[in-house]
Parts: sequence; C-alpha cells; structure tokens
Amino acid sequence: MKRILSLSGAAVAATALLTSGLAGTAQAGTTVHHDKLVKPTEAQSVALYWLGDSGANLKRSTQFSGPSGNLDSASVKKVVSTGGAAASTAAGSISATSSSTTSTSKNVNLPKTIGKVFFLDGDGKPRWCSATSIVSTYKNLVATAGHCVYNTAANTETMDKWVFIPGYYQGKTPWGLYVGKTAYTHYDFSVYEDYDRDYAFVTVYNGVELDSTATKTAGVANTGYSLGATVGAQGFAWNQKTGTAHFAFGYPASAHPDGNKPYTGVTAKWAYGKTSGKTPVSSALKIDEQITLKAAFTWGADGGPWLIKYSNTKRTGYIDGVTSLVVDSDDNDRYDTLSSAYFDGETKSVYSEAAASWSGNVF
Repeated sequence: MKRILSLSGAAVAATALLTSGLAGTAQAGTTVHHDKLVKPTEAQSVALYWLGDSGANLKRSTQFSGPSGNLDSASVKKVVSTGGAAASTAAGSISATSSSTTSTSKNVNLPKTIGKVFFLDGDGKPRWCSATSIVSTYKNLVATAGHCVYNTAANTETMDKWVFIPGYYQGKTPWGLYVGKTAYTHYDFSVYEDYDRDYAFVTVYNGVELDSTATKTAGVANTGYSLGATVGAQGFAWNQKTGTAHFAFGYPASAHPDGNKPYTGVTAKWAYGKTSGKTPVSSALKIDEQITLKAAFTWGADGGPWLIKYSNTKRTGYIDGVTSLVVDSDDNDRYDTLSSAYFDGETKSVYSEAAASWSGNVF
C-alpha cells in the first residue's frame, strides 16, 4: 500500500484528546505513549459546557463537514478504478457486544451505538460529526473520521471539548454523555493529513449527566456506566474484500450542491450497498486508496460507520470503514457516493492500541 513515510511496527500517532489539544508528539516507527492529562475538573467542565443551560450548546451545533471542515468538496471531482486499496495482511474480525435490546421488525433498526460527536472547531464554533461505539477491552471506545477529531484546517491540534452522545436527539442524551479522553489516529493522517487514513478511535470516560439539582452552573454526576455497557459496541473487521454488502449509518444534514436538502441531521439514517475498489482522487487530500459505496448521503454523515454482517435483531455488525467524504461522482450537483479509508493491518494496529486503553470515571 502507499506509504508517505516508511514506518515500522504499529505506525500510529496517539494524540491525547484534551480540551487543550495534543498530549504528545508522534515519531516515525513508534506509537506515542502519553500520560492522562485531563484533570477531573476539566472533564467535568467539558461535560457541563454541553449539558448546561438545557443543552443549549448542543442545540446550536452544526455539522462539521468536508475536507478541512468545509462543505465544498471541489477537490474531489472524480472516482477512478485504477490503483485503490488492497489487503496488507490476512483478513480478521472481532465480534460485537450487544445491548439488551432486540427486535423482530422487518425494518432496519438503528443501532443504539450510533450517535454524534460534539466539539469546538478551530474558530470556536460548536460542531458535530457522526460516530459509533466500537468493541474494546474496557467498553470505552468510539470510532469516527479522523477529520472529526484532528483539526486539519489549522494543522495544529485536536478539537476542543470533544464528547460523544449515543442516540442524541435535539438536546437529549438518552444514554449519557461521554467525554473524550484519548484519540488514536494513523501517523500519516495526524502528521501529513493523508485522507487515505481518515479514521480515529477515541477512548471516552464513563458516562455523565447533570446532577439532580441542575442549573446553569450545576455540576455533573457520573452515571457509573461505561459506553459499551450502556449501548453495546459494534465489532471490528480489517482486510475485508471489496464488493461486500454494507449498511452505512450517519446523520446527513447538508444540502446537495444544487441546494436540495433532503436531510435534517436530526435523526440517524442508513444506506445499503456493496463497496467498490473505485476510489476518489485528490492530490490536496492525498487520496488514492479509499473505497466507495453508492449512497446519496450529504455532509453530516461523515464519521458514521460502515458495517458488514449487520444483524437487524441484534443491531450489531462489524465496522470496516467510516464515512470520510461525500462525493458528486458524475458532476450533476448531487452527492451520490460515500468514501472511506480502507481498514487494513495498519488500521488494526491503531485500533488495537486504542482498544486496550482504560478510561474510568471523570472524577
């Protein structure tokens, strides 16, 4: 596979996801080790920023979309069949952990694991992307797009005040709010902004909620429950064949380039199709090895998971991609294609480092 830099071992940039930004510096051939740098009072204040005042900051958030946070994807105007991604090692998977909720409905049931990540962008504006809970040792891991964690627009640090809310709906947090502790991204993304590696795995603290005497200045209380114990977690897969059927989930919100706006971003949506080895091409985003899926989602869906072997009753499957870009592949001013980084053996290395990391309570 294409490499911007020759790396040995687990080629990973592990970036502490704090309210203040980076916790360490990545070096070629290493996984960056770091200390826990979020103080309890900092984590509580992050939670209160979003939960306080009846969730006012959640409600005024808008989708954070496109390359470097822009809605314009003019740098990606074609999808080609040459080159593309390829498996670097043997295929593998790790099974999901289910919540207690099951259903016999013939309709596609939305997973409890799906939600939104909220953060402040480089301009201090409250934004959100799509994301999901993913299986890990301590039931504390979120999968999303790398550009929904790392500030590629400023090329400086991670996003501020980063949290995950599964099942988010108009200011409501039905299964709690989870403050981000540590984000793990591929070295090539965090250092070189290579969108062929546009994914991130983020450890989160156990859930929090406003205390029973909530006011604008009230504190938060621990729920005592981890993310995975509360909503379950999707499985993880790597080096899978293209041409496999997938469900893609996310919160599309933006209009198509022609102004048509079929989605609101209020509720999660799903798309179904088979992946293709055809890849978007962009020299600006260093893309030539992504995979694609035909779907008419718009921006806001980025960060949402692609799932193989999805069970409609258990509401779980195996994540082997997350939406990176939405593309108008035929230049008719309608988005028709989603793209994702190809999850290969190096993705597995990034994931494994994150999945073995403990978080605990915010205080």
